[in-house]
Amino acid sequence: MAGEMPIKPWDGLRYAFESCDAMLSDAETKELTNRSFDLAILDGAFPECFLGLMYQFKIPFMYINTVGFYTGSLSTAGNPVSYAITPNFYSRFTDTMSLYERAINTAMQIGQNLMHMYVMRRTHLVLREHLGAHIPHPYDISRNVSFILQNGHAILSYNRAFNPNVAEVACIHCKPAKKLPRNLEDFVSASGVSGFIYVSMGSSVKAANMPEALRHMLVKTFARLPYHVLWKYEGSSADFKDLTSNVKLLRWLPQQDILGHPKLRAFVTHGGLLSMFETVYHGVPVVTMPVFCDHDVNSAKAEVDGYAIKLDLQTLSTNQLYKAIMKVIHDPRYKNAARYRQKLLLDQRSTALETAIYWTEYVLRHKGAYHLQAPSRNMTWWQYYLLDVAVIYLILLYGLILLLKRIDFRSKKLRSLHLLMSASYSEVKTKSKKM
Repeated sequence: MAGEMPIKPWDGLRYAFESCDAMLSDAETKELTNRSFDLAILDGAFPECFLGLMYQFKIPFMYINTVGFYTGSLSTAGNPVSYAITPNFYSRFTDTMSLYERAINTAMQIGQNLMHMYVMRRTHLVLREHLGAHIPHPYDISRNVSFILQNGHAILSYNRAFNPNVAEVACIHCKPAKKLPRNLEDFVSASGVSGFIYVSMGSSVKAANMPEALRHMLVKTFARLPYHVLWKYEGSSADFKDLTSNVKLLRWLPQQDILGHPKLRAFVTHGGLLSMFETVYHGVPVVTMPVFCDHDVNSAKAEVDGYAIKLDLQTLSTNQLYKAIMKVIHDPRYKNAARYRQKLLLDQRSTALETAIYWTEYVLRHKGAYHLQAPSRNMTWWQYYLLDVAVIYLILLYGLILLLKRIDFRSKKLRSLHLLMSASYSEVKTKSKKM
């Protein structure tokens, strides 16, 4: 969607360990080594560069997995992550996959793991260069994570089997809507009984960088709608020559206050994880246009749950977008599904924030809470899936088959010898009678 050239895979890999080198060379990072801490909370998506400092500090550390579908840190900590029901966060799959999808999903996971292993080997060299040759491999340090706050929930993502040192805190940032600023309230109030639509591509995707053709298509679509459109757009209104009066552009908007407004009819977005959580929290149907990373897999889950329509930017047309927006607004199934998910999400024993605070304090109280760690974190994948045991059983089975064959061969040989001796005895006996 952005106008810049896409990052090549090799450049992305190189950037990972080069950025680690830059961070550890930074004066502010070096200053941290002169301070003491009781606990560190790291982003669970690719925290490995900072793990060397955790080893130096000799303190417990936690992860907060901001990317809900990323399973790397979960797997390293010993949690079961089956490729059969865990869609890769770059995929378009759900947790119910066909044989073909499971094959593709497995290939994606293995390929991603191999690339990650290569980056971690290079990252380990960077860590040793800056912090000393005694620094263990990032994977070895990561296995010692005390607790993981997982940005997911069975209501919003998928049912998962987690070890005791994992707690789900999806929608930790969600909050009830507040009154809109006067300029926004005046605009949405002017929409009357029809209401308005909110359009935002989040913070990671800059709508101002979208191709001219896509921008023109969106403007044409919004002009056809019998609703006011509030659009988060980082550029200037000068970018548009044919913007209609029912559309208002602003560089920043209070998203949750808008999603909770009673006149909002639908949310058009990129499918970012936090936006998808917010739309459920406020019970709003959504139309998604995934761009990259986990947008596709988030949108696929929302579509399965019935409160979203997922569109493809590569083939998107004005008519498709118009029909999708009108459908999520006028087909009650989408609104009902959003409200149902909202009801399930809010029906919890404690809020996500309260859960996160409790477990953070728990780890501090119990000096790392290492008793919650799973022994599987120290096992290789072939040990965890009992492949080494399977090999032993196959060897034993093969040995048993050979033994049985040898016994059977000896039995046949003895039977043949017995028959031969019986025949010889009969022949001798016959001759004796004739004599």
